[in-house]
Amino acid sequence: MTAERLDQPRDLRRTLRPHYHPEAFGRLSERIARFLGTARFIVYMTVVVAVWVAWNAIAPANLAFDPYPFIFLTLMLSLQASYAAPLILLAQNRQADRDRVQYEQDRAAADRNQAEIEYLTREIAALRMALSEVATRDYLRSELQHLLEELRERP
Repeated sequence: MTAERLDQPRDLRRTLRPHYHPEAFGRLSERIARFLGTARFIVYMTVVVAVWVAWNAIAPANLAFDPYPFIFLTLMLSLQASYAAPLILLAQNRQADRDRVQYEQDRAAADRNQAEIEYLTREIAALRMALSEVATRDYLRSELQHLLEELRERP
């Protein structure tokens, strides 16, 4: 038995499994799921079912392809539902993944903003402390006024 070399690409093997691009399939499933959730789809589906039932109820027996209990219609609706449910779940999972990434990005941005706010708060506090030690113009005027009065009082 030979060990597989990691520095060389593998030989292509033919498989019976169908090949598909997961991202493209995901985008397609989202488009289908978005369409299935619209009023347009409900109207289209209602029209199809109504035409189906009307045709098979009113048409002559030799032209009706699905007589009264409409078993074939039930089969088609079940088939549509069996494909729609997994596609909708796939679209929801992809949306949940996007929401999770967005949440993580929002959380990181909020953490950065919080750190900046804390830094600015410390800077403002330091400035206030520094300003409290700085002589203001009014303070200097009052001190000079007191000195001037003391000098005038001395003989």
